[in-house]
Amino acid sequence: QDRLVESGGGLVQPGGSLRLSCAASGFNFDLYSMGWFRRAPGKASELVAAITSNADNSYYTDSVKGRFTIARDNDLNTLYLEMKDLKPEYTALYSCAKGQGPLFSLTPPSYPAWGQGTQVTVTS
Repeated sequence: QDRLVESGGGLVQPGGSLRLSCAASGFNFDLYSMGWFRRAPGKASELVAAITSNADNSYYTDSVKGRFTIARDNDLNTLYLEMKDLKPEYTALYSCAKGQGPLFSLTPPSYPAWGQGTQVTVTS
């Protein structure tokens, strides 16, 4: 059974940094694309970043380009999201999700397994 467990969220001041991790188990991690989504209160889930199974391609939503970096360690079955220069509007529940295959999609329904999420709050 697919299992995804996020960690690394927290309370941070504007301009600060965080590193999110997503520990995957129950499936062959190196065969699947992965994504990071966020959901702010009252808003729909938004794909923040995605990465192919072998990390040869990645995607970022415009608002985080240059600030976020998605990475994966297929030996450790772990997905990461490095976040720097954080803004208050980045406050949300961040969840990792497993794609349907080696190439990522940009739509939430294309991710069949999700973690519970880790809260990121950016405030002064």
